[in-house]
Amino acid sequence: MSWFQPKPYHRAASPVAFGFRRAMTRRSVLLFAAGLGVAGAISACGSTTTTAPDASTGESTAAAPAEKVELTLVSYSVTQAAYEQIIPQFAEQWKEKTGQEVTFNQSYGGSGSQARAVLDGLEADVVALSLALDTKKIEEGGLIEPGWEKEAPNDAIVHTSVAALILREGNPKNIQGWEDLTRDDVQVVTANPKTSGGARWNFMALWGAKTQTGEDEAAALDFATQVYSNVPVLPKDAREATDVFYTRGQGDVLITYENEVLLAAQKGEVQPFIVPDVSISIDNPVAVVDANVDKHGTREVAEAFVAFLFTPEAQREFAKVGFRPVEPGVAEEFADTYPKVETLFTVTDLGGWDTVQEKFFADGGVFDQIQANIGK
Repeated sequence: MSWFQPKPYHRAASPVAFGFRRAMTRRSVLLFAAGLGVAGAISACGSTTTTAPDASTGESTAAAPAEKVELTLVSYSVTQAAYEQIIPQFAEQWKEKTGQEVTFNQSYGGSGSQARAVLDGLEADVVALSLALDTKKIEEGGLIEPGWEKEAPNDAIVHTSVAALILREGNPKNIQGWEDLTRDDVQVVTANPKTSGGARWNFMALWGAKTQTGEDEAAALDFATQVYSNVPVLPKDAREATDVFYTRGQGDVLITYENEVLLAAQKGEVQPFIVPDVSISIDNPVAVVDANVDKHGTREVAEAFVAFLFTPEAQREFAKVGFRPVEPGVAEEFADTYPKVETLFTVTDLGGWDTVQEKFFADGGVFDQIQANIGK
């Protein structure tokens, strides 16, 4: 299997296009039926159609759609390599079907920071963040309408990953899975789930390793406490945790994501790792930012882009850079790259993000109790 080599990051606007085969949002279906399926009569797909009086009749006539439209995509860092391939494909197809050129402004960074940036005024048309909790923050800020999860296929989960354990060369501590992280001779590196959205996935993977295999919450609490007793320092985010492990050489094992490991390997940064037999499905959502697309007049093209992300063409690009595809046919194509996890659970199995955030990560929650018990 050949792998795409990421290009250097740039923020220049990129041409984009259209095409989708799978289930579409209700509005996108209407766009397809009324716009592409009826004699090419489409709306401006983000541009404003104005009317002007006909000189001979005095009646209003619709102006031609604008030749160009611009979207802003806000996502998190490791998706960049995929989007740099997906966006030109979307652009080409959209231009062929509509005659309209679409350009994208792209912004990449930490998922939580990106959510805050949108709330602070970064006018994203589409957000593709690492966890639904960040997208929900934008919803709570009034920019995304409730029910966005049902406005795209697969409950808006566009790709997934699982937890992975990166080991030192040769695996000198012989770490084979979650249980080994409780050993006295093992030091663990993971970020602080109070400040890192990604680290919350790590914590919930540990918790579910017990509760999703038949044990009770008391056992999960004891297990998580033992693991975090072996975490000498809690970096503020995943990037800092990676720096602690690689650059500073601390720790015997780094809890991270499978997609991070696979993408690093494509860049020549090969590290031994294992995917535990029990893991949480790290589900990554995408959503249209309603307030902004309505302001910009870009709803149709934004929804079409979101729908395109679920097509085999786009799903293959996600799969090439380390993400588990959600389109069944593409998942089958990449079955050797992404082996089945024996026990795979979701955040819904743990009560959903609202419950998880309040129970585990709010002030005084389970994580604070664990930290208090181990004196950190």
